[in-house]
Amino acid sequence: MSAEVFSFPNPVNEYAARSTAGLVVVLAIVAIVVNHWALYLVLAIGFALRVLSGPTLSPFGQLSVRVIAPRFGPAKLVPGPPKRFAQTIGLTITTAAFILSVLGFGLAAQIVAALVVVAALLESVVGFCLGCAIFGFLQRRGVIPDSVCEACNNISLRQPAAS
Repeated sequence: MSAEVFSFPNPVNEYAARSTAGLVVVLAIVAIVVNHWALYLVLAIGFALRVLSGPTLSPFGQLSVRVIAPRFGPAKLVPGPPKRFAQTIGLTITTAAFILSVLGFGLAAQIVAALVVVAALLESVVGFCLGCAIFGFLQRRGVIPDSVCEACNNISLRQPAAS
């Protein structure tokens, strides 16, 4: 596969990100209700695919980019690195839920997965990306270098909405 497949888009369509988050909310709630390791694994794999390739390899990403987001009109472009960081946090949390479930700690897995529901719900409903906020906090403190996302700190580098 080419290197293009394993790259994260920058910028990202905010509507696609929010749509994907909405789909994650639904799957995470189902995983919590059913409380089976396989559903936590599906969640973690989805996050892993999005970390590796953005929407390219992710079924939720493809559905969001191709079907759902275009219905909201022209793309609203936002920097990609904070979204990738947020997906990485989601991967970490869902992997923890999967491991807890496999080890027989179902209630702990449900509680951990509920964190994903909260974060994805904030993203999908009100447009607040918790992972992006953490990214910005870390960037302002110098933990994440400015070079990782110059558009995050310099509004003049942000791209206007596509027309």
